[in-house]
Amino acid sequence: MSTIVTRRDVLAGAGALVLSFSIASRRAWSQTATSAAPPKPSLPGSLAGTPRLDAWIRIDATGDITILTGKAELGQGLKTALLQIAAEELKVEPSALKLITADTGLTADEGYTAASHSVQDSGTAIRNAAAQVREILIGEAARRLDVDRAMLHAENGAVVGSNGARLSYGNLVSDHLLEVSAAPSSKLTATADFKVMGRPVHRVDIPAKVTGGAAYVQDMRLPGMLHGRVIRPPSPGAVLERVDSSALQHMTGIVKVVRDGNFLAVVAEQEWTAVQAMRVLATHATWRETATLPDQERLATTLMALPSEDTVILDQGQHGEAGHAIEATFTRPYLAHGSIGPSCAVAQTQDDKLTIWTHTQGVFPLRKAIAELLRLSPDKVRCIHAEGAGCYGHNGADDVAADAALLAVALPGRAIRVQWMREQEHSWEPFGPGMVTKLRAAVGQDGMISDWHHEVWSQSHMMRPGPAGTLLAARDIANPFPPAPPVALAQPEGGGDRNAIPLYKLPNARVVSHFLPEMPLRGSSMRSLGGYLNVVAIESTMDDLARAAGHDPVAFRLLHLDNARGRAVIERAADEFGWSTRPALKRGGGYGFGFAQYKNLEAYCAIALEIAVDDQTGVISIARVIAAVDTGEVVNPNGVRNQIEGGIIQSASWTLFEQVSFDRTRVTSIDWSAYPVMRFASVPGTIDVHIIDQPGAPFLGIAEAAQGPTGAALANAVRDAIGRRLYHLPLTAARIREAMNAS
Repeated sequence: MSTIVTRRDVLAGAGALVLSFSIASRRAWSQTATSAAPPKPSLPGSLAGTPRLDAWIRIDATGDITILTGKAELGQGLKTALLQIAAEELKVEPSALKLITADTGLTADEGYTAASHSVQDSGTAIRNAAAQVREILIGEAARRLDVDRAMLHAENGAVVGSNGARLSYGNLVSDHLLEVSAAPSSKLTATADFKVMGRPVHRVDIPAKVTGGAAYVQDMRLPGMLHGRVIRPPSPGAVLERVDSSALQHMTGIVKVVRDGNFLAVVAEQEWTAVQAMRVLATHATWRETATLPDQERLATTLMALPSEDTVILDQGQHGEAGHAIEATFTRPYLAHGSIGPSCAVAQTQDDKLTIWTHTQGVFPLRKAIAELLRLSPDKVRCIHAEGAGCYGHNGADDVAADAALLAVALPGRAIRVQWMREQEHSWEPFGPGMVTKLRAAVGQDGMISDWHHEVWSQSHMMRPGPAGTLLAARDIANPFPPAPPVALAQPEGGGDRNAIPLYKLPNARVVSHFLPEMPLRGSSMRSLGGYLNVVAIESTMDDLARAAGHDPVAFRLLHLDNARGRAVIERAADEFGWSTRPALKRGGGYGFGFAQYKNLEAYCAIALEIAVDDQTGVISIARVIAAVDTGEVVNPNGVRNQIEGGIIQSASWTLFEQVSFDRTRVTSIDWSAYPVMRFASVPGTIDVHIIDQPGAPFLGIAEAAQGPTGAALANAVRDAIGRRLYHLPLTAARIREAMNAS
C-alpha cells in the first residue's frame, strides 16, 4: 500500500530521530466489510491486520509520543479512551501523547468505525502494542546499562533503575527499534495497578464543542477556500432534462456551474452566494420524475411480499410444541440519522493528488470508492477524518465527500467546501431500513417457554463505500456507476437479523432471516442495525409470555437465562430500580423492562423504567430510567455512562417519535417539523447508569448496547400502562390515544 507521507518525510527536520512508520498491506478485518471473514487472528484486536508496532506508536528523539489509530472519533469519546489505554501501558500522562485518527496517508486501515468495535479492536491493538513498546524500551535500557531488566521499570516517559539511573524514551529510541511485528501476547498492566484506565478522565474533544471552537469539519476554513452547493434531484430516479444557468448571470462571486449528467452544482467565492445560486438554479431546472416508492401505509406488507433470500440462523429441538401460544408482528419504519449538522466535506486537488477532509466512518473504503468514481489510482486520493456534527451510522458523509471531490477536480488548486442543506440531509441520507419481525411463541404447563419461532424481513444494513456505486454522485453523473449490490451481513453479528437469536435458553426454537435484495428506499447502517427491532420484539414477547405464565417479567427472564453475566446485569438493574417492591401506579402509569447482550457478543445492558401516559392526549412522560451495563474492562466510566445515556435518549426518540415519511414519488419528511425527534421536554426525568466492571476481561463494544433494551422497556411500559400491546413503531401519542379509546 502506498502512503502519502514517506519515511524520508517523517525523518526530516530539526535533527530529531523519529521512528519509522509503516502500514501493513493487509486490510484489517471488520464484520461490516464486504468480503468473507478471515481465519481467527492470532494477534489481539486490529494487530491481526497491521502487526507492525510502529504502525501504532512512534516516539521521536525528543521523547514525543504519537499514537495512531485507523478508527475515527464520532462523538463516542474514542480519542479519550485510546489515549487512556496507551498512557496506562506506556506509563505516561494522557496529556503527554499526541493522537492521530483515521487518515489514509498515516494510519492503519481498520475498516469502518462501526458496530461498537473501536475500543474492542483498536483499543486492544493499541494496548498490546503500547505494552510491547514499553517492554522493548526497558530491554534496550537494560542492554545499555548492562543490568538485569528486572531492576528497571517505566515511569513518566523514561526507564528508571533502582540505582537512580534514568534513560528517557527519546534517548532509547533508534531508527529500527520498533520496526518489529507484534507478539501474540503482551505484559499488560494489571487492573489493580491502573493509574489512568478505569478513571473518569475528561474528554479531549469536548472543549471546542462547547465553546464554539473549530470542532467539526463544518468549521474548517482553508486559505482561498471556495464554497459549493449541489442541486440534488427532487426524488429517486429523477432525470435532469434541462437547466438554464444563465439565470445566474446577474450574480457576482459565481466561480463555476458544474453539470455532469444529473449531477448539478455551483461553486462560489462565498457560502451565502453559493446557497443563493443553488436556489436560483433549482428553480430553473426541469426534472422528469417517476413514482417509484411504495405506499407508506402498506410498507410492512410491501416488504414481506418482496423477493427474499431466506436463511435459517437457528434451528433446534422440535417445533409446534403444545402450550399457551401468542403471535405478533412488529414493524419499524425507515429511520433518519438526524445528524444535527448537515453533512459536509472539504476537498482540494494539488499536484494531481486529491485530499478530502471528511466525517466518513471509513476513510479507506471511501478512498477506494472516490478513486473509482474519478478513475484515479487510490494512491492519488487521501482521505483524512475530521469530526462531523452528528453520526449514528452511515449518514450523508460519504456522499458529500464525493460531491466535494467532483468539484475539486473541476477546479484544481482551490479548496472547496460543500455542505448539504437540511432538506437534502433528510431526503438523501441512507436511512435505517424499515423492517418487519413476526414471532410465534408458547409457554407450557410448567410455565417455561415450550416453543419459539422468529422471522425477520429486512433489506441490507450495509451499503457503505467500497464500490463507487454506493455514492449518490456516482449514480448521477453522465457515465454512471451502477448501484452496488446489497450486502447481507452474516451471523454471528448479522445485519437485519442482528440479535434475532435470543440469549435465553429455548429448547425448541427456529429463527429465519428473510434478506430483501430490493430496496424501496435507499438504506444502510443505522445505530444497532436490526438489533433494535429484534430486541424490541423478543423482549415484548418475553413480557407477554410471562403474563401468560403468571410470572413477574424479570423473574421470567431469569428462569430462562443461564448466562451469568446476563443474569447479573438483569438483577442489578432490577435491584437498583426497586423492581420487586415497586408500588402500584395510578391510572396511566406503567413499568417496563428490557434486556439484551448486543449482538450476543458485546456489552450486556438491562433497562428498567417508569412512564406516565396522559389519558387525554396519549403523550408519554418518562419519569425515570435505571440501566445496568457490563462492557468488560472499563477504560473510562464516564465514557460508558455517556454512551448508555445517549443511547437511551436516542432509542426513546426512535420508539416514541421518529419515522421517515414519503409519498409514491418523494421523501416528505424533509425538516424537523416533518421528522420530529425527542425534544428537551420529553427527556427522561432521571437516568442512572450502573456499571458492572469486569477487571481483566476483554473490552466489549458499548455504543449500541442500550438501543434495543430501551425500546423494549418503553414498549413494555406502554403495555403495562394502557393494557394493550402496540406492535407498530413509533409508539406515537396518536397511536396510544387510539389504542386507549379502543379499550
